[in-house]
Amino acid sequence: MNTIKFDSINIGDSLPPLMLPSINRTTLALFAGASGDHNAIHIDTDYARRARAPDVFAHGMLSMAYLGRLLTSWVDQRQVRAFSVRFVGITQLGHVVTCAGKVVDKYEAEGEQRVRLEVRTVNQYGEPRVIGDAVIAL
Repeated sequence: MNTIKFDSINIGDSLPPLMLPSINRTTLALFAGASGDHNAIHIDTDYARRARAPDVFAHGMLSMAYLGRLLTSWVDQRQVRAFSVRFVGITQLGHVVTCAGKVVDKYEAEGEQRVRLEVRTVNQYGEPRVIGDAVIAL
């Protein structure tokens, strides 16, 4: 992780993207165990099909965790001041998730120099799955 300087950041700059392996059942089972979210729609194929889904699909919070990883690959976690997302699509088994972020504002608040980022996950087709924003102190 590099030390990012406020003066070296410009509105429109992009974070280095984070590309993850395709979503598989093992990932979903491990995330269910780690998060305590054992909702059957994410781990039980029969349940998912009864709910008219083609199969199990990724937890929304898994994608948010991936975005958190994007942020903390860029700066130390102690620099994150705000982080929120909205779930806009389902991440299916086999989807390859890419996390991206872009600087959309620079400002000072509470004695700190900060940047606001737009963050998102997209699948291999470029379809947004999770969108949000984050505020980082630099």
